[in-house]
Amino acid sequence: MDEKEAARAAVREFLTTRRARVTPADAGLPPQGTRRRVKGLRREEVALLAGVSPEYYVRLERGQATGPSAGVVDAVAEVLRLDDDERAHLGRLLAALTPAARKRRHRTAKDLVTPGIRVLLDSMDHLPAVVFNARFDILAANTLGRALLAPVFDLPGRTNSARFLFLDEPGARDLFPEWDRITADTVAMLRIEAGRHPDDPDLTELIGELATRSTEFRTRWATNDVRTARAGAKTFRHPLIGEITLPYETLRIDAVSSQILSVYTPQRGTPEADAIRLLASWNGLTRASPQGVLQ
Repeated sequence: MDEKEAARAAVREFLTTRRARVTPADAGLPPQGTRRRVKGLRREEVALLAGVSPEYYVRLERGQATGPSAGVVDAVAEVLRLDDDERAHLGRLLAALTPAARKRRHRTAKDLVTPGIRVLLDSMDHLPAVVFNARFDILAANTLGRALLAPVFDLPGRTNSARFLFLDEPGARDLFPEWDRITADTVAMLRIEAGRHPDDPDLTELIGELATRSTEFRTRWATNDVRTARAGAKTFRHPLIGEITLPYETLRIDAVSSQILSVYTPQRGTPEADAIRLLASWNGLTRASPQGVLQ
């Protein structure tokens, strides 16, 4: 499949899966009997609700309608109930259909962590911190980050949290009790990256490996869900400190926009902060205050 056909296929698969989520009742259409051959809305129903001709919507869904107006895209997005992440993803997929956009593509940034970011990581000796790229390769981590995510670093091959989640599923389910949610989020973020950089060879290799070796990955990839990285909370079942739910912040590194600094941020005085202090002590990071109290 050449680049143009791949771009068309990406549009078709995304719009088809979004259309399948919306029932006629969701869209406010009257009942039309029970004999429907498609799951969700028909193409002509989307066209009717979006105010475009059925022929035009068919071309749009097939990736053959280049340069649709913002008004048309917004109307289709509203009918399909796209959220902000999905709307932005659709815009990128449609833009990729034009030859000019494909020529303007930038090569993906080198996975080099700057000396300043490494100094920042090392200075956070009381908070686990990790630097990822958009493919979920772990590019750098402070000592607490490595300790918290130790099983991820033990998987042979490149250190990549998506590979750990799907290729060491028993170990990943042990470490992450909310494995189903985390894997769904991970695949949805990889989908966003595939829309941004469809010609990234490392990303293509990763997706190919996961799709070949993991049925769970293939099932989630087929949903075409998209989601951006955000702050939240993640539950761990750690061999040293037990089950713990840690809030985290995700900070995009401005100098290299594809890199994200993820920092786990338990509040002082909480059991979660005490557990991280225990993990620090196991790794020789616990410091004493002038009064001799452990920090």
